[in-house]
Amino acid sequence: MQSLSTPSPIKSLIWQRSRVTRVSPNKLVLQCIYNSDSVSFQNGVGSSRADWQSSCAILASKVVAQQQSIDKSASGGDADGVADHVAAVNGHKTSVELNLVPIEKATSKLTSRQNPLSITDFCPPPMHGSQLRVAYQGVPGAYSEAAAGKAYPNCEATPCDQFEVAFQAVELWIADRAVLPVENSLGGSIHRNYDLLLRHRLHIVGEVQLPVHHCLLALPGVRKEYIKRVISHPQALSQCELTLTKLGLQVAREAVDDTAGAAEYIAANNLRDTAAIASARAAELYGMQILADGIQDDSSNVTRFVMLARDPIIPRTDRPFKTSIVFAHDKGTSVLFKVLSAFAFRNISLTKIESRPHRNRPIRLVDDANVGTAKHFEYMFYVDFEASMAEVRAQNALAEVQEFTSFLRVLGSYPMDMTPWCPSRGDDDDDEKNLF
Repeated sequence: MQSLSTPSPIKSLIWQRSRVTRVSPNKLVLQCIYNSDSVSFQNGVGSSRADWQSSCAILASKVVAQQQSIDKSASGGDADGVADHVAAVNGHKTSVELNLVPIEKATSKLTSRQNPLSITDFCPPPMHGSQLRVAYQGVPGAYSEAAAGKAYPNCEATPCDQFEVAFQAVELWIADRAVLPVENSLGGSIHRNYDLLLRHRLHIVGEVQLPVHHCLLALPGVRKEYIKRVISHPQALSQCELTLTKLGLQVAREAVDDTAGAAEYIAANNLRDTAAIASARAAELYGMQILADGIQDDSSNVTRFVMLARDPIIPRTDRPFKTSIVFAHDKGTSVLFKVLSAFAFRNISLTKIESRPHRNRPIRLVDDANVGTAKHFEYMFYVDFEASMAEVRAQNALAEVQEFTSFLRVLGSYPMDMTPWCPSRGDDDDDEKNLF
């Protein structure tokens, strides 16, 4: 496992604007300024949180453009057209003049007061050889941290206390990527993250599949006969239910936010009658012993994570790609067959289809004078299919889908995880789980 740094968790940023202060090269401190979703700028740049985020990106890019202009002028080069470079940032066009103070004039002013946002914090993603900042949900030792290390080796993994905070960390340029779970081979979909994919404007740029290897952890010196309760994430508890029974642990089982958080809680409170289901790395981080190794009921326990970024990647055709979309229709699910046939006719395989309630209009009423009022539930449909948006067949399929739907959005077209299959350790036929 790659060596990952473990800074303090990013707390909730929901409906808050935050000040970002860099106290060291590897640590960021977030300080809340005010709790309001309405943001006003001196020259009328936007009135919403989304506009503020876009303007921050424009501001950062324009400062870079000014610096390039100064460098070219000093070297005798032509700086024309530099201002046009920031006419559109992340797809947001602007004609507003931000009236930036030239960098050489602003230096003296910055020394006299603290700037809430700086070019150091609102910078483009690190280039080759630099360390990516990757946000994940949980605490150090979580499976999401391991997925971040597998997706981006040697990254700076940044823990977040909520899924939505990880989305916001990327949107606010605090992190360069986010790695979040979307489905598990045994527990199914993580619905919260599907809803957040629709709410936020990040793009899926990759996927990683991580075999899940659960361990039963307790404080040093504690024997399993002393255990009175087991705590972990709800899915981890369900994935180890049969094995816990075989181990004779007929004890209370309590759900917590995440697996590594359960281990951290036991260690912090010196709970000698409580065990946790978590990873071996969590045991190492929090000084716990492994009572039983590989306690998942099924060794084919794999969690799929998606990698999120502010900008999409360019689709290619030289390797297997997957594309994720979400769509809806005003007349409900009646067009679902037509949508699916658009892929079937072009021999495009679907790897997933998921329905989620339509938040803006969960129920559609159909009045009939003879029989009364019919109430239909409205849904959004998430579909993954094996094709790149660079392929003509995928483009034609989505063009046909658009004819049948009232809403269609491409969440991302990205390389598939084609790493060799490496199931979690442990044998389902072996009742002994390496007890200590």
